[in-house]
Amino acid sequence: MKVTPMARQQLVQHIRSEFPATEQLILAFDDCRIGVQTNSPDLTDNLREYFSDFISDGSAWDMLITAHEALPLELPHVFMTKEPDPGKNKIKEEFIDLPDGRIVRKRLTGMVFVFGSDDSVAVGPCLANANQVINFINNRFISWKLRQGCLLGHAAGITLHGRGLALAGFSGMGKSTLALHLMSRGVNFISNDRVMIREDGDGLFMYGIAKLPRINPGTALNNPDLAKVIPPQDRERFANLATEELWNLEHKYDVFLDHCFGPGRFSLAAPMEGLVILNWQRNQAPTVIREVDIRHRRDLLPAFMKSAGLFFLPEHGEEIDHSEDAYLELLAKTRVFEISGGINFERACDACLAILSEGCEQ
Repeated sequence: MKVTPMARQQLVQHIRSEFPATEQLILAFDDCRIGVQTNSPDLTDNLREYFSDFISDGSAWDMLITAHEALPLELPHVFMTKEPDPGKNKIKEEFIDLPDGRIVRKRLTGMVFVFGSDDSVAVGPCLANANQVINFINNRFISWKLRQGCLLGHAAGITLHGRGLALAGFSGMGKSTLALHLMSRGVNFISNDRVMIREDGDGLFMYGIAKLPRINPGTALNNPDLAKVIPPQDRERFANLATEELWNLEHKYDVFLDHCFGPGRFSLAAPMEGLVILNWQRNQAPTVIREVDIRHRRDLLPAFMKSAGLFFLPEHGEEIDHSEDAYLELLAKTRVFEISGGINFERACDACLAILSEGCEQ
């Protein structure tokens, strides 16, 4: 389909008219209800399974997202390219800002996302790229929370006895792996890769996103609770690989938490009792856990700070402070721990459980 340049709301209406959405589900993410409508029963079933912990029985929503299965749109707009993230060299996205919103186009898949205010559209080969539709839905919730004054963190999140802990780490440090090991020891899951944090009295409160962990075969083979994630035919092949080969595999599996750990283990919010930053190495050095004053350890901030990227669009011209100083000011209200030395997930689990258990009734 080829369209002429138009404002966001006109484009949204045009797409919805061309590809009417007749399927619907409502997602409940903390205080935000998201209506999701599609023109594809298969896509709706896919989303319903993925977001099974967050399906709402209600009929009202705070924001609407429609996803339309279609061939890639031919848009006449002149797009700008998004520069790759540090360490990357491939341009994956391009965008254009409109007076009432933004359009983002994925170069590889042809998926187009149109958003602004609380009314958004995904259009293109959605079923073949359901992960991008899922990410778009989660990004709309992130925007909802950032507009409420939260800061975005690059971290997993877990909770025990109503107390939450964020798990950050430099690239490849294993924050998701640590979160899943902790689930095997009784904690519940809040988030895989993103947390939004805000001030809450003298401390902090954190929110997660409904994104399932994605793990490599090494993580699955080293945790009995995750064994069923790998199909039997793959398990035998991976089990024969050398350790280094296993950990470097690019193959990833979604972890459906209820399948591996039982129902009711995924929530999206908790008071934040602390932040653990993984800064360890794959060597034989002893693992060291120490509490740090984040105001004197700015070198650790990049492990947690996260840009909201193209899918965050401030509304009504408001400015949100995402500076280092803003993160330092907020993180100074919670305890921060660094885990360095050699990688030892058992010791890290012990440390995290000790942090979460402090002050709890035994």
